[in-house]
Amino acid sequence: MSIRNLLNRGVSRNFLALCIVCSCFPGLILSAVVTLDSIEIFNTHEWFPRKPTVYFACKGENRTFLPDVKNKNVPYVFKGEESWQPLTKLESKKCKRCGFYEQDTIKSDDVFDEWEFCSSDFKDGNYVRVKEKEFNATFLCTQCASVPNGSTEASASDKRVNKSHIAIVIVISALVSTVMIIAAVAVYKYWQKRKREQDQARFLKLFEDGDDIEDELGLGP
Repeated sequence: MSIRNLLNRGVSRNFLALCIVCSCFPGLILSAVVTLDSIEIFNTHEWFPRKPTVYFACKGENRTFLPDVKNKNVPYVFKGEESWQPLTKLESKKCKRCGFYEQDTIKSDDVFDEWEFCSSDFKDGNYVRVKEKEFNATFLCTQCASVPNGSTEASASDKRVNKSHIAIVIVISALVSTVMIIAAVAVYKYWQKRKREQDQARFLKLFEDGDDIEDELGLGP
């Protein structure tokens, strides 16, 4: 077994241990899935008489097209299981610049609305975005926890819990890394010992073969 294989196995086991820790402490996951619950558009921007192509996008991410949204003043309700869901993922401490757009065949795409999309926008897992004369949309995010204004005690408690979780992860990761290093060193020493024994066996076999040749030639004493 080569040293490279040992190191690769050590990295894989460390990664597996980290995944197990994160599954045991879901509060450590910093991103939350956002799905579209419903939308109704009040306006289209195409000059030609054709069905609009509506999509959602955040800056730096791929566009998510809404293939069912084709008519004005028609509410569309979704299950969250559609092939194009989820819309995006939000981090607990960072917002995204997102919006609804209409694809245009001639000029640049039209904008229904753009805004700073934050996990703190959600109340009880729901967020309603209304743009006058443009659209009305409802988003769902069960993992987005919003802290009410003035709830400093809850915020401080969450920070303490997060710090304790991070400390536990660091300790477990350090222990796993230490165990893997010790195991790698032990395996390496065992490999060196085996190599020395094999070299000694080969050396002794050379002497034995030399004695056999001398006996066959009658060169012995």
